[in-house]
Amino acid sequence: MTRYLLRRLAQAAFVVAGVVVLTFVVMRLVPGDPAVTYAGPRASAAELARTRAELGLDDTLPLQLWDYLSSLVRGDWGISLHTRQDVLGDISTAFPASLELVGAGVIIAVLVGIPLGVLAARYRGRPADGSIRITSMAGVSVPVFLLALFAQNVFATKLGWLPVAGEYDPSLDGTSPLHLYTNITAVDALITGNWPVLGSTLAHLVLPAAAIAAYPTGVVAQMTRAALIEESTQNHARLERALGFTRWQVLTRFSLRPALSPVLALLALVFAFSLVNAFLVEAIFNWPGLGRYAADSIRSSDAPAIAGVTIAIAFTYVIVNLLVDLAQAAIDPRVRIR
Repeated sequence: MTRYLLRRLAQAAFVVAGVVVLTFVVMRLVPGDPAVTYAGPRASAAELARTRAELGLDDTLPLQLWDYLSSLVRGDWGISLHTRQDVLGDISTAFPASLELVGAGVIIAVLVGIPLGVLAARYRGRPADGSIRITSMAGVSVPVFLLALFAQNVFATKLGWLPVAGEYDPSLDGTSPLHLYTNITAVDALITGNWPVLGSTLAHLVLPAAAIAAYPTGVVAQMTRAALIEESTQNHARLERALGFTRWQVLTRFSLRPALSPVLALLALVFAFSLVNAFLVEAIFNWPGLGRYAADSIRSSDAPAIAGVTIAIAFTYVIVNLLVDLAQAAIDPRVRIR
């Protein structure tokens, strides 16, 4: 297991380094002068020259790349051109809300998608199987922004069952102020016992998390079904049925664990896709996450902030992928020898 972990860590480091270099190259290819964006269009020639020197834009590209890499390692991700704040600080403030939203969506996908996949495999070829497959295909096919708009219009605006937008009721800041530790509102409310904020956050989280969960739920359900059907053709499944175990027992007791290996491998990709989808959902539900920061950065051609968002997403994907690989290896020891 140790060798497998070291190998995965080396691969993760290589991927992160490649993303950082590619991001730097793209930043330099984007039209426009960061010095003009930072100093302002009315800046004098002397002010632009001073700004270029401060940003290191007069150095050669290899030296700029080296300075950029060394700064990232030190935790200096540059200064945002539109907030004039440290990029890493901005991302540290905005990213937890996005992780809260995406994490809730992926949890819903796992809790709903796996049981649906098991039921579809158990009743393969029957109406229940067909209904689950059609529903999962719809979840995969319908654009996330359309689902978000539909959910907001029906369940929030017309029926009034759930809040329309926001992370929690802002009036609670006066009556039940929240002390931040992780910047993930639900977690901070839980660990501090702030039940009014926790209840409001969970209510506000339902619709956007459900919209994000639609795609991964469909993917997880279909993958679980396919993996279980594949496992049912293996020799061990035939032996277990010959020993008198019911088909349901074979699926849940013997086939489900090995079938979860490809499902776990898929979760890293699903998480990354959901994180990107979250940007659209955040805009619709006015969720204070990384999507708003990224949109503002793109509108203002803020290269350091855009690069920071890209690296943060890539780094998150690598970490999630590493955790999924370790979980997969724990479930199926055969993975360690690949």
